[in-house]
Amino acid sequence: MKKIIIAIDGFSSCGKSTMAKALARNIGYQYFDSGAMYRAVALYGMQNGIIADGKIDIEKLRGAISDIKITFSTDENTQKPITLLNGVNVEDRIRTLEVSQYVSPVAALEFVRTALIEQQREMGKAKGIVMDGRDIGTTVFPDAELKIFVTAGADVRARRRYDELMAKGENPNYDEILANVVERDHLDQTREVSPLRKADDALLLDNSNMTIEGQLQWLCEEYKKCIEQ
Repeated sequence: MKKIIIAIDGFSSCGKSTMAKALARNIGYQYFDSGAMYRAVALYGMQNGIIADGKIDIEKLRGAISDIKITFSTDENTQKPITLLNGVNVEDRIRTLEVSQYVSPVAALEFVRTALIEQQREMGKAKGIVMDGRDIGTTVFPDAELKIFVTAGADVRARRRYDELMAKGENPNYDEILANVVERDHLDQTREVSPLRKADDALLLDNSNMTIEGQLQWLCEEYKKCIEQ
C-alpha cells in the first residue's frame, strides 16, 4: 500500500492535533505536531532570556535558532506523542497560556519558519506521516496527497481550550482564552510569512458540532479515497 503525506491545517484550538493523532494511530502513520515546534521555540526564548515582559529580542533569537532542535517521541506509559526540545520533554510546559501568547509572534518571524520548515520537511521524506499546523498544505508540503483545512467558531474553540486546561487541574479564565483565540486568528491570517489560509485543493472540515468519533470516521473515509485513486 502506498504511503502518503496528510496535511491538516486550520485555526487554533480546532482540535487538529486530537484528530491528527487519532488518524495516525488508526492508519499506522507517524504523527508530527508542527504547532508544538513553534511553541517549543517560544519556550526556549522564555527560558533563555530572549523573550520576556511581552517582548522578543529578535536578533538574539536569530542567533540562537540554529541551536534549537525539536523532535518527537512517544510516552512509554501513556503512548501519547511528546515534544522534545533539544532532547528534553517539554510537552506540558509548551501548552500553558503563558507560552501561547508568544506563539503567533514567534511563528511570524521568517527565519524561525525557515528553520522549522527545514526540520519538518526532513520528517516527511519517507512519507507515511500526518502533520498538523497552519501552513502544512500551503508551504511545508504543497504536494501533499491529502490536505484538510479545519475550522470552528471562536467561542467553540475557546470552550474546548478552557475545558482542556480545567482537566489538567489549572484555573483558566474563559474570557482571556477567547481573547487569545481571536488574537491568534488575526495574527495567523495577516502575517506576511506563510499566513493561515485554505489550500485550493484542501478539503474543508467544520467540526463545530462534530464528535471526535465522527471526525475520525470522516478522515478515515477521505484517506481511503485518496490511497485508492
